[in-house]
Amino acid sequence: MTAVEQQHTGPSTGTTGFDRGLIAPMILGSILNPINSSMLAVALVPIGKAFGAPPSQTIWLVSALYLATAVGQPVLGRLVDRYGPRTLYLIGTALVGIAGLLGALAPGLGVLILSRVLLGFGTSAAYPASMFLLRSESERTGAQSPAGVLAVLSIANQVMAVVGPTLGGVLIGVGGWHLIFTINVPLSLACLVLGRMRLPGRAELPAAVRARQDGGVDIAGMVLFAGALVSSMLFLMEPALAHWYLLVIAGVVGLVFVLRELRAAAPFIDLRVLGGNAPLLATYGRQVLAFVTAYAFLYGFTQWLEEGRSLSASVAGLVLLPMSLSAIVITAITGRRRQVRGKLIAGGLLQVAACACLLLLGPHTGIWLLVALGVLIGLPQGLNGLANQNALYYQADPARMASSAGLLRTGMYLGALIAAAADAAVFPQAADSAGVHELAVLLLVVSVLLVIVTVADRSLARVGRAAT
Repeated sequence: MTAVEQQHTGPSTGTTGFDRGLIAPMILGSILNPINSSMLAVALVPIGKAFGAPPSQTIWLVSALYLATAVGQPVLGRLVDRYGPRTLYLIGTALVGIAGLLGALAPGLGVLILSRVLLGFGTSAAYPASMFLLRSESERTGAQSPAGVLAVLSIANQVMAVVGPTLGGVLIGVGGWHLIFTINVPLSLACLVLGRMRLPGRAELPAAVRARQDGGVDIAGMVLFAGALVSSMLFLMEPALAHWYLLVIAGVVGLVFVLRELRAAAPFIDLRVLGGNAPLLATYGRQVLAFVTAYAFLYGFTQWLEEGRSLSASVAGLVLLPMSLSAIVITAITGRRRQVRGKLIAGGLLQVAACACLLLLGPHTGIWLLVALGVLIGLPQGLNGLANQNALYYQADPARMASSAGLLRTGMYLGALIAAAADAAVFPQAADSAGVHELAVLLLVVSVLLVIVTVADRSLARVGRAAT
């Protein structure tokens, strides 16, 4: 271990070590979104039965959260870059508690969807705030490679996504699907207490960081970005010729957004800088491809376990538990290695193998094979999420670290929305075995493309090697 890594993994000493008091609010806040995303995987069927809604309608509970988060992450990330992490963190996590109460008391599917939208916005501040704090601490301590902290954050943000189904299954077994919303109340309160106690205010940030926060906020750019993104994602949720106008709206608003940002003195997204950063753009592309498969598998496979394989929500959650464990183990083993290329190639190949295994599933597939498949798909989830996060840390402009991290999450949720559309297409009425086989073919194509894009990106060989 290098001296720098020891600095980040050992106790804080004076002003030279990473402030370990930041880790708890960083982790707790940033897991709110993946936990809420994945707990719902085992609740879609019980919620559908409660409200008499088919899978093509309950999938909006997934899409609503990701649509709100895809917009909210870069917007709130830019506000974190401008005003610092503490205020945005506290506002966002407070909204999570309100959304949890609304969902638990929802009288119908429409109100439940609204609570998911609020959850999406509420959970959008913590991850950009965490990445902002990592960069800020790096500048305060003079250390360039917080590999250990990045690994811990990756475990919290990527691996906890696959712990959710098991937790969701337990909660549903104990008190019904309402509990997966109610649990947000104590989580929100814990975040508010920790955030208020431990996160630095703007005046406590390093002088170099505060100097970069001067300037206004590009509200018009944010609105245009949101309009283009929402229009395109609404089309992805229900792709059909009848909805062609959504693509036209997205194209026109997107063009206006580009023209606006190229001329703005302090743009929301600096397209000139971003356009010249091809490695970062490639990281965003890999993020989309990786999470199309991860989320299509998470929701599609889980629905099939309950309907195609006739398992209860609680048993389905337990079947997915080994997926969580394998993702945790692979992240812990590889977390301290700063290099990312090998992780991404291995993750892509393992993802191809897991998608091929979906073709073997049937109504009488043995539990042992389902558990083995969960172990297999957990490996690329741990590898890909960790590698893309580490790549972004080295590739992003330090002055826009939070908004760049927000865009990485937007890539994740764009993949999730594509996955939701795919699941709805192959499971129009029920999650049967024929549908899961169609899903497998689609995911095989996406996973092979991920491998090709990764192998072709030569810049990955340099990521992490310059740190000392």
